[in-house]
Amino acid sequence: MINAVGRDIPEEILKATGKEVFQGNNYKDGVRFTKVGPTITPVMRNDHSKLVKDIHEALVKCNAHDGMTVSFHHHFREGDLIVNMVMEEIHKMGLKDIRICASSLGKAHNPLVPMIEDGTITRIESSGVRGKIGEAISAGKLQGLAIMRSHGGRVRSITTGEAHVDIAFIGAPTSDDYGNLRGIGGKADCGVLSYAIVDGNHADYCVAITDCLVPYPNFPAHISQTKVDYVCVVDEIGIPSKIATGAAKPTTDQRKLLMAKYCTDVVVNTPWFKDGFSYQTGVGGASIASTKYLGEIMRERNIKMGFGVGGLTKEMCKLLDEGMARVMLDVQDFDLDAVHNLKNPNHHRIPAGVYANPLNKGAVVNKLDYVVLASLEVDVHFNCNVVVGSDGVITGAQGGHPDTAQGAKCAIVICPLLQGRIPAICSEVTTVTTPGESIDVVVTDYGVAVNPARPDILEALKAADCVPLKTIEELRDIAYSIVGEPDPVEFEDRVVGIIEARDGTIIDVVRKVKDVE
Repeated sequence: MINAVGRDIPEEILKATGKEVFQGNNYKDGVRFTKVGPTITPVMRNDHSKLVKDIHEALVKCNAHDGMTVSFHHHFREGDLIVNMVMEEIHKMGLKDIRICASSLGKAHNPLVPMIEDGTITRIESSGVRGKIGEAISAGKLQGLAIMRSHGGRVRSITTGEAHVDIAFIGAPTSDDYGNLRGIGGKADCGVLSYAIVDGNHADYCVAITDCLVPYPNFPAHISQTKVDYVCVVDEIGIPSKIATGAAKPTTDQRKLLMAKYCTDVVVNTPWFKDGFSYQTGVGGASIASTKYLGEIMRERNIKMGFGVGGLTKEMCKLLDEGMARVMLDVQDFDLDAVHNLKNPNHHRIPAGVYANPLNKGAVVNKLDYVVLASLEVDVHFNCNVVVGSDGVITGAQGGHPDTAQGAKCAIVICPLLQGRIPAICSEVTTVTTPGESIDVVVTDYGVAVNPARPDILEALKAADCVPLKTIEELRDIAYSIVGEPDPVEFEDRVVGIIEARDGTIIDVVRKVKDVE
């Protein structure tokens, strides 16, 4: 069945998942639904201890079984040690057919691949995956489907009961013996626990894993004792120095800095750049650099940001400390400077559901004026791909990309014209993860394209004469003139993963990469 972005979704996938095809951003606007709660065991005794000696005991007490779903958060990013630690114990216990429901999985979790191959892990639900896990899924080694959801989509799926979590494992930088958890105050601070809040609220069992047990009460708690069944103390839960790795590092690349400059010129010459504007950047190096440039212009013109939101960086927090931003709303910290900045009283933690769940009474993303995002590919319909590489292998994550792009008044995507020798501006993206109707401006190192659906933005940029304007087709043609039009990736018929839109409909599928002889 053909969906709203022109992708053919196989009928067998629709039947197997019980899902509909994507029918546009606002298809489920106003639809009422029922929240689903966990099955809980109340604690009424004053002599009850939540402390367990190890992860094995926690698994036994939580009735671990074949076919269960376990969940994890990724605030430690590439420094995470929790996922491997738990899954190694599950593997030792001989449990099979495990579904992992994680906010994201990265290269730190490469040791899970043998567990995929032997059937310990058969299903993965995440905003995306990087490293060897993505390669394994793309090669068809996962028995079940991989489901990729945005951060808001993950909250939606858990609160509606679509993704039922049996045991949630929350890596907590500090915990007391009764399960009051905080993202700071320990030896492995990650700042916030925003992605794990929905797990604590809806999982049948919740296990806190900490390497810093502190006296009761560990207040103010970021996740309450009322959500936690057991507390397990281990030697090490994460490596904070690896939070800012890969895409989260600032850039010195001149091409990316040029795109950052163009991006800033777009922001400051559009109508929403005025006192009280709201803003978010993604994790890409160019996106981070654009915040630095924006700050310089804000200081020159004495324009102050009303609020910043999202995964926060040093540059965003610097604006807060200087009084150039009134408030920061934090769901993830991309570097240790942002972690340490939580001491600022105007730096607030918010749950991922408040940030981006499309099925609540109003998410923060809907109040955004600007969002600056990266993308692996953008096509002439402004559709974006942030999950699947040009070789067809899963190599990225949706994160908050679809959430913020839909919510913001001006969604700007930074994307180089070429990724190596591969055109990043193309006729059709390999996989659609964010629909073109959500994207307003595409910034490349060869020029800036405005979605024809946004003539107001185009006229503002023409009047300012601030950036080299091109059509998206012109950018595509320039890319093809330099390196040629690449042959499409060859896939087999088997679907190995689905890309969910924010509302739970299917926006695209990921097929097994064809074996090359």
